[in-house]
Amino acid sequence: MSLRPTVPTRPPSEGPAHSDRGRATASERAAHSDRGQATFELLGMVPTILVTLVLLWQCVLLGYTYTLAGNAADTAARTGAAARGDRLDTCEHAGRTSLPSAWQDGADISCASDSTGFVTVDVTLEVPVLFVGASLSPLTLHAHAGAVTEVAD
Repeated sequence: MSLRPTVPTRPPSEGPAHSDRGRATASERAAHSDRGQATFELLGMVPTILVTLVLLWQCVLLGYTYTLAGNAADTAARTGAAARGDRLDTCEHAGRTSLPSAWQDGADISCASDSTGFVTVDVTLEVPVLFVGASLSPLTLHAHAGAVTEVAD
C-alpha cells in the first residue's frame, strides 16, 4: 500500500485545461529541471582534470630524471673503475651514452679519480618542463656514485 498521495491525471485525449496552457505542472518541472546538469558539471571540471594530469605528468618526469641521473652515475663509475688507460674520458663517455638522447644535451657529468683508485662521478640533469615557455625555472637533479678501481689479474 502506497502512502504517497496520488495526483489525478487527465486522459491524453482531453489535453490540458484552459488555465494550464503554457505552464508545466510541478511534476513536469521536477522531471526536467536537472536536464544537462551532468554535461555542465563535466565542462566545469575539464580544466581542473587537465591541470591535474599535467602536474602528475611533470612529477613522472621528475622521478624518471632522478632515476636516469642515478643510473648514469652508477654506470659511469663502474665503467671508469674497470677502464684501462684514460679512466676519466671513458667514465664520462659511459655516463653520457647511458642517458636517452633527450637528456644528453643538458647533462653535466664529471668524473674524478684519486690516488687510492677510487673513481667518483657527479651527474647533474635538468628535468624537462612540459611547457617550455612557462615561467618555471628548470629543475636540476644531482646524483653521485663511486667505485673502486679494479685490479688487473
